[in-house]
Amino acid sequence: MCLKINRCWVFVWLCICATTAHSETYVPADNDQYLYTGRIDFSDIKAPSLSWPGTSIKANFTGEHLEVVLDDQNGKNFFNVIIDGNDRFPYVLEAKQGEHRYLISSALSKGKHSVEIYKRTEGEEGATLFKGLWLADDSYLLKPPKRPKRRIEIYGDSITSGMGNEGADNGADHLGSEKNNYLAYGAITARNLNAELHTISQSGIGVMVSWFPFIMPQFYNQLSAVGNNDSIWDFKQWTPHVVVINLMQNDSWLIDREKRLTPIPADAQRIAHYQAFVQSIRAEYPKAQIICALGSMDATANEKWPNYVREAVKNMQDNGDNKIDTIFFEYIGYGQHPRVAQHNANADKLTKFIKKKMKW
Repeated sequence: MCLKINRCWVFVWLCICATTAHSETYVPADNDQYLYTGRIDFSDIKAPSLSWPGTSIKANFTGEHLEVVLDDQNGKNFFNVIIDGNDRFPYVLEAKQGEHRYLISSALSKGKHSVEIYKRTEGEEGATLFKGLWLADDSYLLKPPKRPKRRIEIYGDSITSGMGNEGADNGADHLGSEKNNYLAYGAITARNLNAELHTISQSGIGVMVSWFPFIMPQFYNQLSAVGNNDSIWDFKQWTPHVVVINLMQNDSWLIDREKRLTPIPADAQRIAHYQAFVQSIRAEYPKAQIICALGSMDATANEKWPNYVREAVKNMQDNGDNKIDTIFFEYIGYGQHPRVAQHNANADKLTKFIKKKMKW
């Protein structure tokens, strides 16, 4: 008798579990209540592809349950999943290769919530397809957050990506788990100014030479950040008010220290290459305020490389460009990628500069 009763209870328990497992609401990626930010490939609207650092999806929703569905190319990407604006303690999602459901929480308070899914890593970790959310039964998406009116775009290298910024001061800084674009100076600045941000960056990239076979002038106009490819971004789709360009750190290493370019370019050639890239950005955004930056690694340890930037900007100003300026982030003597504290200091400086320049 006891055995029969136990089997009955097991059967009932299994039925309850099966019912619970299916009592959820799926919200696919093409739902118009999602707010997407960044250069995102929507060629498949049910599986938009996120590759650039800082690309994100925001949504407001109801209910106590939240799962995220991602299909990751290489299993190397990390995301911040920020619930109800609590970005001090995000859920750090380590994506596995292929399509998976990730349980974020099944114990949220009843009522309304917000979520932001933010790509911490960059194109070198690969692309990730966003497939949608699973919510509690009878839950749904609410009206999305408002898109900020101010717009900033930033072009950079590992500093801008946030390489190693969460690493220990005395530790390595190459781990994907410690690369957090959310806490990079550009992203912090954008939040300080309530601005939408597009980040176009790649660790190791330069204007004349990189640690790999392509350079920023070959890369900056891509829709996909995964290596050097044939995808094309439509610059008319989104126009920034401010463009920040923070490049030449890798050029300084690879030309002066590693001697990777033969023949070694003369000073005038270095200025000309940098100026040509900045002019290509100006051609896309005739009315934007361009801020040519450098730092805060050792390219600003002396005035040599900052002076190349100054000369290129002066040449453009002399030719009638009155919406271009410079800013430099101080080298503090730390020999690795800047950590979060330095990113915060750089963001404070950049925030004040943009506020004054744009009257924001």
